[in-house]
Amino acid sequence: MTGRTRLPIAILSGMILSFATAAAPSVQTAPAEKQEVSALSEVYNVRSYSNPNYTRIVLDVGAPREYVWNETRTPPEITIDVIQARLNPIVPESVTPAGAGYINRLRLAAKNPSTVRLTIEADWEHVRRYQVFNLFDPFRIVIDIYPKDVPPAPGLTPPPPGEKIPKPAQPAGGGYSLARQLGLGVRTIILDPGHGGADPGCLDPAGPKEKDLTLDIALKLKAILEAESDLAVVLTRETDIYVPLETRTIVASQRKADLFISIHVNAYRLKTRKGSETFFLNFSPDPAVNELAAKENATTTKTIGEMDKIIRKIAQNSRIIESRELAQKIQSNLATYLSRRYSDVINLGAKGGPFWVLLGSEMPAILIEVAHLSNPDEAKRLQSAVFRQNAARGIFEGIKAYIRSLGKG
Repeated sequence: MTGRTRLPIAILSGMILSFATAAAPSVQTAPAEKQEVSALSEVYNVRSYSNPNYTRIVLDVGAPREYVWNETRTPPEITIDVIQARLNPIVPESVTPAGAGYINRLRLAAKNPSTVRLTIEADWEHVRRYQVFNLFDPFRIVIDIYPKDVPPAPGLTPPPPGEKIPKPAQPAGGGYSLARQLGLGVRTIILDPGHGGADPGCLDPAGPKEKDLTLDIALKLKAILEAESDLAVVLTRETDIYVPLETRTIVASQRKADLFISIHVNAYRLKTRKGSETFFLNFSPDPAVNELAAKENATTTKTIGEMDKIIRKIAQNSRIIESRELAQKIQSNLATYLSRRYSDVINLGAKGGPFWVLLGSEMPAILIEVAHLSNPDEAKRLQSAVFRQNAARGIFEGIKAYIRSLGKG
């Protein structure tokens, strides 16, 4: 019997499927009180972990959703369909799990406009059994695959993208960075709307949440970039979902992105403070910067025992020069563009700061604080769609200026 079947129970985590016989399609549902079926939820990440005993594949979904799984022998696959869901474009379409020689590839695609399919290409000769279940807080679908005795195989690395013909670049920071010496350009930009889901960001009790403002600015910026450039643009989230800080640049690196731009709005205990500022990853002696970093980093899961490793990462960040140049170009153009349309726009400058969302990036990465939600005048502006459109346009002008400094465009 095929087709969907709704089960009345919450979790069948103990269900283990044997490969001795073909299995009928299986369905899993979240508890009724946690169901959110009014809108499509995002599938925003796929990850895997391998050890000698089994490989765990995790599919991160923005909200509890019903899902169906099945297996086929020809082709040799396990499929998991997530219903009432959409695929976030930042998620890689194809991944090869490292160290799992019995899993050839993971593929993610939209099966139809409201269903996302994960396909696991399995080597049945070397697979003993598997099980599928879900976990909550946050919601994720887990697939554990147990091998027969087989030596692990290394993961595959996709080939690098083709290079463009280099042109002379402008010096940055008093000299030519390695990126400029090699004549490298920009093809893919990751836009990261700050916060989301259970993390609202800074709050104005009488107004909107930071997570909603940042998403709207990012969507407006994406529309401008797609209409007026040939750049590929993807968002770390396109709806109101929670994406962990540590995941954002990691997934951006998996997509081989060239720039990472995280968009935020600020809040400060002094209501008179206002203006825009842009950060690149570095240490800072400024107490105000470090206070802001403490707020933005609040949702990380890292511990004090990892501090030494974190400090070394920041100190050894070879992308500081390009990140600083990108921050300066965007901050200057954002402030200039807004100043032509609004009075009392304050340029707080580009500066270094120890922000988690920038740590671990493999590309120039910056964090923009567009304005202060804690300042009454700027809070009123932020609630205006026209202001958010102008802010997106100012950031776009900064991106263009940075690309021109590379000798491209």
